[in-house]
Amino acid sequence: MTTPTLSVEEIRAAVTRELPGVRADLERLARIPGIAFEGFDFEPLERSAEAVAELLRGCGLQTQITRIGTGHPAVLGVRPAPPGGKTVLLYAHHDVQPVGDLTLWESDPFEPVERDGRLYGRGCADDKAGVMAHIAALRAFGAGTDDDRLPVGVVVFIEGEEEFGSDSLPGLLELHKDTLRADVMVIADSGNWDTGVPALTTSLRGIVNLFVEVKTLSQAVHSGMAGGAIPDALMTLSRLLSTLHDDEGDVAVPGLLSTTASPLDYPEDRFREENCVLDGVQLIGTGRIVERIWAKPAISILAIDAPPTSGAPNAIVPTAKAKISVRLAPGEDRKQAYATVKSHLEKQVPWGARVEVTFEHDGDPIVIDATGPAYDAARAAFKEAWDGTDPVDIGVGGSIPFIAAFTEAFPGAAVLVTGVEDPYSKAHGPNESLHLGEFARVCLAEALLLAKVAEL
Repeated sequence: MTTPTLSVEEIRAAVTRELPGVRADLERLARIPGIAFEGFDFEPLERSAEAVAELLRGCGLQTQITRIGTGHPAVLGVRPAPPGGKTVLLYAHHDVQPVGDLTLWESDPFEPVERDGRLYGRGCADDKAGVMAHIAALRAFGAGTDDDRLPVGVVVFIEGEEEFGSDSLPGLLELHKDTLRADVMVIADSGNWDTGVPALTTSLRGIVNLFVEVKTLSQAVHSGMAGGAIPDALMTLSRLLSTLHDDEGDVAVPGLLSTTASPLDYPEDRFREENCVLDGVQLIGTGRIVERIWAKPAISILAIDAPPTSGAPNAIVPTAKAKISVRLAPGEDRKQAYATVKSHLEKQVPWGARVEVTFEHDGDPIVIDATGPAYDAARAAFKEAWDGTDPVDIGVGGSIPFIAAFTEAFPGAAVLVTGVEDPYSKAHGPNESLHLGEFARVCLAEALLLAKVAEL
């Protein structure tokens, strides 16, 4: 067992001292548009990886940029544990979501701007704040300096394609399995229950993304001469997509799993405000809100390929394609879920239209048994960082494929899924932002956690 090298008061002071530099480096990272989606320039991902590697080297870690085949660059930094000490793996990702419609952003998504205590920009919350929370904790202990008092070993793994499905992840885990082995893993890529209320995430939904394409003609034909007898592809696709939900808005695909959720109450007015629901728009689905977003399947239509309205001819559309995202309840098998949805779409296509369903990517759901010394240490660190506020256990409707892959590879590690986001961060949407006050607490909590893990 090792002894913490800094007191709680010293850790608080150290984090406060380091925060200005941490924020400056966060802004520098957020200016790099590293997007792993197909069709984007991947050169910024290389710059982003190198910037992260530079930060880790500055903390005295043995650092490398690694990839599998043509996959995108991940960054791995290692600091061995002191004799008899614990090793903590710190995870985040440096790639970001596409920005979407630029007209919906109030400022340049890749030029961070502070407004009312929040830092706005793509990746400022998801997940470059996660990267910098790790850096802040390491710097608080003087890692890489002459006054280095880091009490645990660390392995920092910063993924480069999490937002695009983590295709390289299994290969990276296998390649670096010995290096990545740790006693405790901290995933800084989730959210807190509310501003001022910390949380441990104990369940996440899985994901299956797929495409469905329908064809009714070999080419477009005159809508007046043939309309009324030939189904156009857009109408056919619309009717097919409508079979995915019942009249209440619950998923209507037989065979998908539903489970139960935390007893936390999520008031509808709060949920509507935090998620920008327009007045008069009804929520879909049945059951408590936390069940709908954490414990039941959800299906969203992400995009449709079809002729644009501008300049569209009076012709029957021969083909149409949609991208579908299926979120899976904890406990669901992702491969079986894909087969279930694929079979449903193939059976439900109307009017004998040709249909093709193709897979994009997936990720397993996860349920974490958050009991034991490492979880007690995390809850104590959170309570200290949030000035006496007890953390709560929450589920998350989103997916982090890394967690399931890592728990399968290292079943003995304690997995702590922590939050850098708050309910108003709007990750993946326009005007993504980070609450700077909550970020300071996240950085403090992680530094306190490293000290508490050293005592286990």
